Amino acid sequence: MNERSLDLDTVKAFIRIAELGSFTLAADSLRMTQAAVSLKLKRLEDRLGFRLVERTPRHVELSARGAGFLEHARELMAAHERALALSVETRQRLTIGISDHVAGPELPALIARMNAQDPELLIEIRIGSSGDLLQSYDRRELDAVIARLHAGRDDGKVLAEEQLGWFAAPHWQHRADEPLPLATLAEPCGVRALAAKRLDESAVPWREVFVGGGVAAVAAAVMAGLGVAALAPRMLPFGVVDVGPRLRLPEMPRLPVLLHTRARGGRPQQALAALSAAFQGAIRG
Repeated sequence: MNERSLDLDTVKAFIRIAELGSFTLAADSLRMTQAAVSLKLKRLEDRLGFRLVERTPRHVELSARGAGFLEHARELMAAHERALALSVETRQRLTIGISDHVAGPELPALIARMNAQDPELLIEIRIGSSGDLLQSYDRRELDAVIARLHAGRDDGKVLAEEQLGWFAAPHWQHRADEPLPLATLAEPCGVRALAAKRLDESAVPWREVFVGGGVAAVAAAVMAGLGVAALAPRMLPFGVVDVGPRLRLPEMPRLPVLLHTRARGGRPQQALAALSAAFQGAIRG
């Protein structure tokens, strides 16, 4: 029984040498040193038991047996590529949208938890506004969405409720004779609309001083001392201050975080269950 096996990296190096007719060019194409390519070829020749290449001062030529082996080498690499392509095609994919108002600093740990649950599941995560993500979900571009309660929808499973507040940097001071300076997300944003509605109902004058393309930008504006943001406390850096009671601002509500999903059973549902449990822990914290 012949137990010899071929190292695919050495076969690939041989093919490049044969096609380019140069150790130097083969090394460049493989992003290796010339010495490393030469070593791979020697290992392949040792494994096969015959010389593949005749080296001359000016160029590289295949030996007679090397020319015969080249076709088999190409067939071997083609079969390897087909096998890899089949593996990718059969891998299950789960596409999740997460609202920027929900994702939070815990997202890396949550992704790690999902990967630990099923390393072979291909996970795609998109961050955006709740409205945009839910529209993508309705168009079946997403398998699941985790977002805050959105006006006009009664679907979704409640994962947890989260208290919102009015937060500012610890050194920030409000001038009583000026409108309340707000740092907000760009429209349309449900939390921005809610904050504006509460302030207007309470006859609190306000003006936007910063509009961010994401919660991280709004948090940065708050810490820079530009003004106040209506957010959940976990979305902001440690040390921010809830200025709502001091400024007698209207109380913000507890908003539910919901999971919208069409995954029913199998690996995607198990991964979503792990993600949902992690979100519940982060929010209830």
